[in-house]
Amino acid sequence: MNFTLRQLEIFLVIAQTENISNAAHILHMSQSAASGALKTLEDQFDMGLFDRQGKRLHLSEFGRAVRPEAEALLEQAKAFQRRLAGQQGMGPLAVGATQTIGHYLLVDLYAAFVRSFPKVKVNLSVANTRDICARVLNFDLDLGMIEGEVNHDQLLMQPWRDDELVVFATPDHPLAQQSVLTDEDLCNASWVVREPGSGTRQAFDSAMRGLLSELHVAVELQHAEAIKRAVVLQMGLGCLSRMSLASDFEQGRFVPLSVPHRDLTRRLFIVRHKDKAPSTSAEAWIKESKTCFWPQTSL
Repeated sequence: MNFTLRQLEIFLVIAQTENISNAAHILHMSQSAASGALKTLEDQFDMGLFDRQGKRLHLSEFGRAVRPEAEALLEQAKAFQRRLAGQQGMGPLAVGATQTIGHYLLVDLYAAFVRSFPKVKVNLSVANTRDICARVLNFDLDLGMIEGEVNHDQLLMQPWRDDELVVFATPDHPLAQQSVLTDEDLCNASWVVREPGSGTRQAFDSAMRGLLSELHVAVELQHAEAIKRAVVLQMGLGCLSRMSLASDFEQGRFVPLSVPHRDLTRRLFIVRHKDKAPSTSAEAWIKESKTCFWPQTSL
């Protein structure tokens, strides 16, 4: 074998950071040692893995092609090492979730998972659909749990569970007493919605297809609680996942508005890179996500 696992690890960390100095810091080695290891790996096969642009390194076409194989080889080696150490092959897991899932489902799922697998270290992060998918594509995350459907030839989308968006307002809003909102009502109203790139915004835009150019979007915000606050301040109607509004409806803070002619249902997905085989920990997380129980009031 003309390369070492350490060289593969250095290559992959540099691919993630796009900077040798940052990679060396993560790997607890000198910059010169990291640079030398990368050069040795490239010289052995007379093939450049990166294109250099100043201090930034971007994967070359060849580097992008071999990265998934390097990821798989290193993960297999780590799993083998864990088995030798008697840890049953379950290593750390990096999971990303979109805002709604992260705030209303992820903690329950995490708690159930660590009860079953207390020795597995799980790193959780929350962002919007666009950012989570980008991190999965960059191999920074093992799994993403997202609200929007994404078409990308490097991503595998696994349907997870159903969800529903709800148009809502304060009880004293002029439209709150109407039994059904018409398209004219929707166009005459102001709206407070999620930002582009979020799964909730994707579902909202899909539901309002044919009206988007006529809708008045007063403000775009990144968090459900900020949208709720804006609705309280009468900045417009809101549209969020029912799971994020359950307690607000129960307390009478908001009321749901009926829009039966607009399809506000959607599906939540688990996404992973097609060239990265799921680890034992990832498979266990996916299985747990299918069996974890949430109270019915959350959906």
